[in-house]
Amino acid sequence: MGGNQKSAADPAAAGCGCACTCGQEPATADPSLALNEGAPELDAARLIDEIRTLEDRKSALAARQARLSVAFDQLQRRQQADAGIPADQLGAGVGAQIALARRESPAKGSRLLGLAKALVPEMPRTLAALEAGQLNEWRATLLVRETACLSAEDRCSVDEELAADSGTFDGAGDRGIVAAVRSAAYRRGPRSVTQRGAHAATGRHVSLRPAPDTMCYLTALLPVAQGVAVHTALTRQADSLRLDGDQRSRGQIMADGLVERITGTPGGITGIEIQLVMTDRTLFQGDGEPARLPGYGVVPGGWARSIVRGGASDAARDQAFKIWIRRLYTIPASGELVAMDSRARLFPAGLRRFIEARDDTCRTPYCDAPIRHLDHIVPWNGGGATTRANGAGLCEACNHTKETPGWDSRARPGPRHTIEITIPTGHTYFSTAPPLPGASFSHGVMHATKPPSDQSDQRTAC
Repeated sequence: MGGNQKSAADPAAAGCGCACTCGQEPATADPSLALNEGAPELDAARLIDEIRTLEDRKSALAARQARLSVAFDQLQRRQQADAGIPADQLGAGVGAQIALARRESPAKGSRLLGLAKALVPEMPRTLAALEAGQLNEWRATLLVRETACLSAEDRCSVDEELAADSGTFDGAGDRGIVAAVRSAAYRRGPRSVTQRGAHAATGRHVSLRPAPDTMCYLTALLPVAQGVAVHTALTRQADSLRLDGDQRSRGQIMADGLVERITGTPGGITGIEIQLVMTDRTLFQGDGEPARLPGYGVVPGGWARSIVRGGASDAARDQAFKIWIRRLYTIPASGELVAMDSRARLFPAGLRRFIEARDDTCRTPYCDAPIRHLDHIVPWNGGGATTRANGAGLCEACNHTKETPGWDSRARPGPRHTIEITIPTGHTYFSTAPPLPGASFSHGVMHATKPPSDQSDQRTAC
C-alpha cells in the first residue's frame, strides 16, 4: 500500500522552509568523507558535534511543525464554520490530513495535533525548550501527557515552574521527567489527578501486534490490581509445575498457561477461523514462497504448511482440525485479485471475504489498523455500486474521516486495486492493495514469480 502525494511544487527546489536559525551547513551525505587520517581524534569530535547539531535541529523542526499544525487546525475550523458545519463537528479530519503530510497513521496524526495544541497556547516554556534543542519531541510529549488532566491555567503554572528551557531537565531520563511533572501536577490539581486515575480504567483493552519469527505480542492494559493478580496467578502456576519437574522455562509455562486459561484448550487452537493465504505451490509442492496471515502479516511457507497439517505446536498437533480451502485467482502479471470461491450463499458475505483478503488492513495510506468497515469508495447514496472495484476495507476511524466534507475517494487504474484520495486542501494520495503471496515488485509493477500455464495464478486460503 502506498501513500504517494502529488504536490504543486517540488520541495527539493524550494529548500527546507523551516524556521530554524542554527546557521549550520547541511550535513555531509557520507560521514566517512569528513575523516582526516592525520587527526582522527579531532575528526571524531567533529562527528559527535555534528550528530548533536542535527539532534538540536530535529527538535527545532518539531517545534515548527507544532506551530504549523495549530495554525492549520485554526484555519480549517474557520473554513468549516463558514461552510455551515455544526460547532461540535469542527476540526473533523484535521488530524488525518496532518498524518498524511507526515507519513503517519491517522491515530498518530491526531496525537501529534493534540501535542501541538497543548504546547503552543498552554506550555510556551516547554515549546521554547523544544525549539532550543533542550528537549526532544518525545520528552515534550511526556510533559504534555502528564499534565493532560489539569486546567489550562494549572498546566501553564506547571510549565512555568519546571521551565525546561532553563535546563531543569538537563541529564534527566524519561522517568525523572515524568516523576517531576507528576509531582507538580498533583500539587496543583490533586482532585483532577485522582479523577484521571479513576477514569483510566475505562480505557482497559487487549491488543495484538506482530513480532519477528511468527510470534506476536498479546498486550492487556488493565487496572494495576487486576494486572498484578493475573501475573501472580501465572507465576504461582509456573513455580508449582517447575517444582514438579516440568522442563519448560518459567516464562514458557506462564505463556502456555495464559493461552490455555483463555481458550480452555491445550495449545490454544479453538474453533476460531484463521484465514491463511498462500500459493498452491507453497501448499502442495513445498515451495518457499511466504504466505500471509491476515491480522499478522507475512509468514514463512513452511510454518504455514505446518498449521494446515495440524498446528505449529505439539499440543495443537494432537487435535483434529477442519481445513476449508477456498481458491483465490489473481492476474499473473500484477497479482491483482480477480475472483474467489465462496461457500457462502449470500453475495455480500462472499464479497466481504474477497475485499478483506485483497486489502489485508485499512486502505488509508500509512494506516495499518485492522479492517472494521467495508466501505463504498464512491458512496452508495451517490450512485456507487456494491462491487469489488468500488469496495475498500477501512478501520472505523478512517471510515468516519472519509465522510468529512472536502474528502473524496475514487478508484483508479493501477497494477492492483488502487484508490485516489483527495483531502480538503487538494492534496492527493494513492493507496494500492498489497501484493498477495507469489507476486513481487519490479520497477513499481507487480509480476508473478512463477506463473502457471493457464491465464490465472491460483492462491489458496486456508
